[in-house]
Amino acid sequence: MCTYVTETVRMAGSGKGPDGWFPLTQASVYVDHPFHAPFEHTVNIDFAAPELGPGARVAVELTEESALALIDAIKAALAAAPPGIAAAG
Repeated sequence: MCTYVTETVRMAGSGKGPDGWFPLTQASVYVDHPFHAPFEHTVNIDFAAPELGPGARVAVELTEESALALIDAIKAALAAAPPGIAAAG
């Protein structure tokens, strides 16, 4: 079942693609059929800089369990670091 629901958020960071590092400006998250992962559906995250074309994209396909574990790991890492240390400014 395809949900066709996509959540998009503006980003500030960097990603590494086939041509090297590029600035990330957007992430899209959706639950759908994966292109590569061996599962029926996955949580798909595309980190991208759409203004730089299709080559400026890093994609991941995660199981629901892996996606939730990633959320927890990000929250734990941020909670353990000094407040604001990874903030933009």
